[in-house]
Amino acid sequence: MTTTQVRNDGLLRFALKLDGVASGGLGLLALLFDLPTGLPRGLVVGLGAFLVAYGVGVFLLGLRPIRPLVAVVVIGNSVWVLDSFLTAFAGWFPVTGLGVFLIVAQAVAVLGFITLQVLGLRRSA
Repeated sequence: MTTTQVRNDGLLRFALKLDGVASGGLGLLALLFDLPTGLPRGLVVGLGAFLVAYGVGVFLLGLRPIRPLVAVVVIGNSVWVLDSFLTAFAGWFPVTGLGVFLIVAQAVAVLGFITLQVLGLRRSA
């Protein structure tokens, strides 16, 4: 498999690092605080741990972007956004008003990361 190092990639690096810091930060908040979201605590802790690890990985990718891995991040972020909206509104859990707000707010932020990452990929092509 050939990896393609991305060039001319300032926006892409910024978008990935921002995603990494935000994801890791959200993961730490999820691990440290038990907010009344209506989501099972075990799910929140698992997602928090995942987000910390994901944040570190995406931040490191931002130091040296590789096009196929960035595409995986964009696809993963897209799935995350879809799943977030389903979690907030599909009735899977008894999500509180605060829970809906937090889930939607972070999904909108991830939509912003996706936009910046796609723009960064296009600029660096």
